[in-house]
Amino acid sequence: MAGQRCFLSLHGALSIFFFSVLLRPGTAGMPQLFPMSKLCKFCDVELSSSCSGTGTCFTNCSITSICVEASEVCVAIWRKNETDFSIETICHDPAKSLHGIMLDDYNSSTCVMKEKNTTSGMAHICSCSEEECNDRLLFSPSEFVDPTQDDPLVSVILVSLLPLVVMGIIVVGMLYWYRAYRQRVLSREWESSIKKRKPKAGLDCSDACAIMMDDDRSDTSSTHANSLNHNTEPLPIDLDLLVGKGRFAQVYKGKLKQTTSDQFETVAVKIFPCEEYASWKNEKDIFSNTDLRHENVLHFLTAEERKVEKQYWLITAFHPRGNLQEHLTHNVISWEELQVLASSLSLGVAHLHSDRLPCGRPKVAIVHRDLKSSNILVKNDLTCCLCDFGLGLSLDSSLSVDDLANSGQVGTARYMAPEVLEARLNLENMESFKQTDIYSMALVLWEMTSRCKAIGEVKDYEPAYGSKVREHPCVESMKDNVLRDRGRPEIPDSWLRHQGVAVVCATIMECWDHDPEARLTAHCVAERITELEDEMDKLSNRSSSEEKIPDEQKIPTDVEIPEMVKITEIQDIIAVDCSVSDEK
Repeated sequence: MAGQRCFLSLHGALSIFFFSVLLRPGTAGMPQLFPMSKLCKFCDVELSSSCSGTGTCFTNCSITSICVEASEVCVAIWRKNETDFSIETICHDPAKSLHGIMLDDYNSSTCVMKEKNTTSGMAHICSCSEEECNDRLLFSPSEFVDPTQDDPLVSVILVSLLPLVVMGIIVVGMLYWYRAYRQRVLSREWESSIKKRKPKAGLDCSDACAIMMDDDRSDTSSTHANSLNHNTEPLPIDLDLLVGKGRFAQVYKGKLKQTTSDQFETVAVKIFPCEEYASWKNEKDIFSNTDLRHENVLHFLTAEERKVEKQYWLITAFHPRGNLQEHLTHNVISWEELQVLASSLSLGVAHLHSDRLPCGRPKVAIVHRDLKSSNILVKNDLTCCLCDFGLGLSLDSSLSVDDLANSGQVGTARYMAPEVLEARLNLENMESFKQTDIYSMALVLWEMTSRCKAIGEVKDYEPAYGSKVREHPCVESMKDNVLRDRGRPEIPDSWLRHQGVAVVCATIMECWDHDPEARLTAHCVAERITELEDEMDKLSNRSSSEEKIPDEQKIPTDVEIPEMVKITEIQDIIAVDCSVSDEK
């Protein structure tokens, strides 16, 4: 009996030993019959100062837990908050989603952090299957490896496209260089023509015909904005200062921000309320005609429809000297400045009225219909440029008499021609519209002359007809002065003592003639002033080369002009045959 009991005890001990060995995982290469749960770090969300998201760091979690299920693995979650970092260590079953994502690296023996987009935001997550492997975190830069390294096809495509990209850069560079070179050439030609101030009708403009640029280099505007694609989104413009206000719109000085730097360019922004859409559209359509571009016409940049502000914008070049009326109010001009202002004004009107560009290509003639000193800007080189085409009319050959009749009696009453005042325009002849502009231009030329030192005593600035009418006269009041009394602004005899001013006055009188067909054309006026400049230059050169006359032999300047001399006889001085030039 005792021997049998010893045998049973030995058998029981061996059974227990083998059973324990089988339960222990991984012993002597034997298979695990009953898998044990893992040991993982298991801490709630804790702040961490040692893990900054780079290199290798430890969680410093002091709690080790046995996972509930054998299929669970160790997981660590690292988040970057606004001011600090947080780490969470847990056990999790990789077959289930965690914060909206699935674990994909849980068979690894190390915990390599990968950035994931979880339901609670961006976070770095790692998972591993070794004991407490989620304590040591690896922020490896390998997760940022360029994916093109694993895709040879992408490399082949990039290498194939490289020559094309290089060729494209070379072509674009050559085009940019050529454009900059041509612009410098045109700028030098324009600057030389400005110095000479002798524009000719037969000017060769094969290069400048396609696009005539406003090269007033003293102004900072319109250098880059003209190349912007304004059809995509509104230009980044900050309104700075209100500089003008009219019947239909207000004009602001604005700052156009540059996309590549903090610099800005100064532009003028004309803002129309939604009720004046028709005026905005008419002016936009006229400005959009590239044939309108001329150095004596305001340089147009773009037009925008601002739906949020319920406004319509026209963006143009900005000229800090303001309009001609302001300039004449604050400045007395010299004879040379009068020539420049008058010449540039007549050239601008002549360009509008012309049905051909200087290079011979046909263009549609345009009439302004509201010419006055406040609608003419003065550039920094003291030349004029026309603006405000809200009442402008394109004299397209397709217009019928009914279309022209519907244009109505438009303009500013003070500057309206006699035939406009009495609504008797010859609608059968489109030239009659140009003749109304000539009458208005004559009044502006008179205003210029009234502020010129060469006339002798210069009075304060007054618009045409001055105090004869109210500040804002109505049509009926102007009818009394212009039609009934045949009145015109006064030209005193003292103005005629200067030979050049006398020629300008004779030209003015021909331009405001009561008979529209007797008026000069803008082209003829421009040629007269140009010829006058030449004659005055010759006289000044001749006088400077002759010996000086002793003071006692000089003719007194206060000698009076004989009464029999009439202003119409001054026209004999003019050497230009306008009738011939107009036929041309």
